[in-house]
Amino acid sequence: MSSSAIREREDDEELARSPKRAKVDELTDDGPIVADTSPLMSAAIAAGDSKESTSAVAAESVLPPSHALLGIAPTFSSNGLRQVLQTDVGISEYISRDVPPISGIIKQRFTDFLVFEVNQDHQVIHLKSLDMPESSSKKGKGTNEGSSSTADTGASIAQPQEPVTSAESNTVEELSTSTEAKDKDDSTPADIPWNDQFTEKLAPYLSEASIDQLKTMFLEGREPPRVTDSGWGSRLIKTTEDSAETPDAAKPSEEVDALQSDDTAKRGKNSSGRGDRGGRGGRGGRGRGRGGRQGGEREDHRKVLSEPISSKTDRTVLHQVVRELFGGKLDSETDMSTPAGDDGSRIVIKWSRHGGGRGGGRGSRGGRGDRSDRGNHPPYIHFTLQKTNRDTQDALGYLSRTLHVNIKDLAVAGTKDKRGVTVQRVSLRRGNKTVEDIWKSANQFNRRSVQDILSQRGDRGVRIADFNYRKAGLELGMLKGNAFVITLRNVQVENVETLDRAMNSIKHKGFINYYGMQRFGTAAVPTHSIGLAILKSDWHKAVSLILQNRPGEHPEVVAARDAWLVDGDLDRALALMPRRVVAERCILESYKKQGGETRNAMGALSTIPRNLRLMYVHAYQSYVWNAIVSERIRIHGPDKAVPGDIVFESEPATKGGSGENDGMEVVDDDAGNDNEKQATTEEKGMSSRERKKAAKAAYVAPSIRILTEENAHQYSIFDVIMPLPGRDVDYPGGTLGERYREFLRLDGLDPDNFIRKQKEYTLNGSYRKILQVPKDISWSILRYTDPDVPLAQADEDKLLGFDPPAVVDDGKFRALQINLTLGTAAYATMALREITKTETSSHFQTGLTQASEDQQFRGVVAGDVAELDDGDTEMEVSNMLDS
Repeated sequence: MSSSAIREREDDEELARSPKRAKVDELTDDGPIVADTSPLMSAAIAAGDSKESTSAVAAESVLPPSHALLGIAPTFSSNGLRQVLQTDVGISEYISRDVPPISGIIKQRFTDFLVFEVNQDHQVIHLKSLDMPESSSKKGKGTNEGSSSTADTGASIAQPQEPVTSAESNTVEELSTSTEAKDKDDSTPADIPWNDQFTEKLAPYLSEASIDQLKTMFLEGREPPRVTDSGWGSRLIKTTEDSAETPDAAKPSEEVDALQSDDTAKRGKNSSGRGDRGGRGGRGGRGRGRGGRQGGEREDHRKVLSEPISSKTDRTVLHQVVRELFGGKLDSETDMSTPAGDDGSRIVIKWSRHGGGRGGGRGSRGGRGDRSDRGNHPPYIHFTLQKTNRDTQDALGYLSRTLHVNIKDLAVAGTKDKRGVTVQRVSLRRGNKTVEDIWKSANQFNRRSVQDILSQRGDRGVRIADFNYRKAGLELGMLKGNAFVITLRNVQVENVETLDRAMNSIKHKGFINYYGMQRFGTAAVPTHSIGLAILKSDWHKAVSLILQNRPGEHPEVVAARDAWLVDGDLDRALALMPRRVVAERCILESYKKQGGETRNAMGALSTIPRNLRLMYVHAYQSYVWNAIVSERIRIHGPDKAVPGDIVFESEPATKGGSGENDGMEVVDDDAGNDNEKQATTEEKGMSSRERKKAAKAAYVAPSIRILTEENAHQYSIFDVIMPLPGRDVDYPGGTLGERYREFLRLDGLDPDNFIRKQKEYTLNGSYRKILQVPKDISWSILRYTDPDVPLAQADEDKLLGFDPPAVVDDGKFRALQINLTLGTAAYATMALREITKTETSSHFQTGLTQASEDQQFRGVVAGDVAELDDGDTEMEVSNMLDS
């Protein structure tokens, strides 16, 4: 057990280091900064101090004032600009300091870091087929041989979809589908899965029987289930032989579809001259007009009644819970059929007449519902995205341009790392586009042959596949986590026992759940500094930081910045600025619209996509969280809960089911900003987007407990959580809580007031566990000689038939390949940091790659190496690892 005495911090490089590691200080002065205490870093510090250049002062000033509390000496590159290291964002401690480090290079190649999203059904997402899909509802067209949707109807109650066929088996998310060519827009079950979150949130207000009844009604879908021909007897029917006069409900389900179509056409053409714009009533009538019930649709008498609820507050919260869980698809209202008794009023829950979400329940103009590209399929298309070395937002921007759709119509469950190969699901609000349209646009079918598409990698590192029609889009948090295949190159370790100790430590003790360096950007201007400026409403400083020059950028970006910052030429800056540089372009375009006027900095910031703006603010929250957790580990150790620690009284449920209100990189924590929009909001006449916004329930802070001497022993270190700064959190007890407040005050923030005039910048705060234990972890040692030869294979390359990675038994160098699964709130690079005990920033790892000995063997086959002069020690370790 760890002593409670306060221990001074140790720098990463003070830990044991392999003598065979190529020294980073052999880099030239122009090389990247790679370690806090290396000779090169020391020289850079000395150079920065001696120069006292204005650029160094300016660079230092971009960091928050609270950086001084970290006790980190400032470090500068040879040109006087600040290099942001992990210690600058509060990452300084380890769980297993007694285990020597395993030296290795992270992300030397893109395929060294493979990420696969884990969906809400715990299925790992992979690319399955690159072939062109075909909407199975197109009658009369043959499908590719052997193609069908997955027919395992019992596997899950996940989102139903319209089946899409291809020559390969479809994605793992294709569940509970039929290959019949029918319109399932309104007859399929609900479009979001029923999970434990639903039951848990409804339990305080509904009985178990009512919850079961509600679950059945919800999973049946908006339209009541069709009856078989043995069940028509209970319905009112006419005895006439005229099929046009026979109600649809009296027909067997096989006949209803054809009858409805025929009957609707007859009524629209012949009934009292009402026209064909919607059966009875046209637009706004009772036929298929806007707001009207679709022709032939059956009455829905299903409803769920609660027990009497005496508390008005409880009734209001139940309304909010229904809105939050079902996204406006179900309505809740006070039961007016019976008078309220002394025990209170009942709440009745039923399917909304307005539908829920885009395209549901509003009817359609005239023949719009009969269009094959819109009416016969649900309004969303889901597909699998593999991206290589691209930010998630950047990849979505590329897709929006390629597919000719609005980027706001694309959504993901979570953002993924840039440097690596990542696989995840994406949803598209498709409009009139079909899966065939999307496949052709994404693969540039107008200028590439099918053979080229199926034999070459996707353009710009982006490939999409495995298309499904769905009734709802994705939202942030709708995942369980991510599975990783990570390869560390040029691994050097004392012996095999050290390797096993390090891996077993992370397997059983976990790692500190820091926010990784991806959260803070890779540039000299970290995102959390911009976030602090936004929280302080210092709009001009935030804009200045975003537009500021930074080292190591692409020459075209440097030229664009200089065109504005140096020459003041707005037009040339916009012409030069690449579209992938989103925030900068948005600000410059805003200035352009204002005729070159720059005074409205807040307005310019507001043109940046909301998720990106929130990234800045959340980065500051993450910085403070990292710093305070490091303080907690340094003072109390990583072994047990202590008085003053915070724990959940009961684990909260989230979309992803991880128990933490946090996402991989970006979390929309402002769900409570629209508190005024309660259950009484009038939804009639509102657009689906407005309804969705109105349906956001008030944020309810989880119940927590601050431990005391009496109960601390009842909890483990894995129960301990730490708040992210915000308005609805409690700070730790004792000196750690005071330290937390000190950080915020030094940055000019009030620890007890995070409400802002701009509601989207109002921070609710949340809680995050301080330790994370990976699941399904395994590891193996591989040998290689040529560093350019991949040791893991991306899904796309497998489907294209590229040669798989080949293990070289007599390879000169070792690699450690790790397989693990992490929850939605964890960073794999922080798990690797616990193993390697070294800097994880991108410029540091780039420096390691450049200085690595294996770079001398690029293009060399293992058998061609004449003689390896590794020394006796190296050979001894090699034999131990191979034994």
